[in-house]
Amino acid sequence: MAKHHIEATVNGDAIEFLCETEETLLDVLRDTLHLTGSKEGCSSGDCGACSVTLDGRLVCSCLVLGCEVDGRRIETIEGMAQGEALHPLQQKFLEHAALQCGICTPGFLVASKALLERDPDPSETEIRYWLAGNLCRCTGYDKIVSAVQDAAATLRKG
Repeated sequence: MAKHHIEATVNGDAIEFLCETEETLLDVLRDTLHLTGSKEGCSSGDCGACSVTLDGRLVCSCLVLGCEVDGRRIETIEGMAQGEALHPLQQKFLEHAALQCGICTPGFLVASKALLERDPDPSETEIRYWLAGNLCRCTGYDKIVSAVQDAAATLRKG
């Protein structure tokens, strides 16, 4: 079976890869591009562990085919930090102890970043609603919501 030649932008870098028709974007990210931050939780779009942005839209990478991303822009958890400097969301997740096992954390961070790019001052209810597609079995959600609120305030200050 012939593989598809794909050209895309991942975390700001132009990349090319080959993929099978049935390979998901999550498979491509993890197995071909070796970007293992996005996690496979459910393979059905229910947990949010594999969340990435595709042309600025939050998606579950387990539900997108790799061959569908030709010419598109993908942002993953690996693109959040600037070198050694953590993104304010990453820093606030650490400060608020909003992570434990780490499986869900990349998806929560990517989803939170997508929210704050759309709404720099979301209410607690809006944060909870936006993150409803991300499941956590370890921490509960209060620390995550607090971390997002704190990061939003930090980002608004500049």
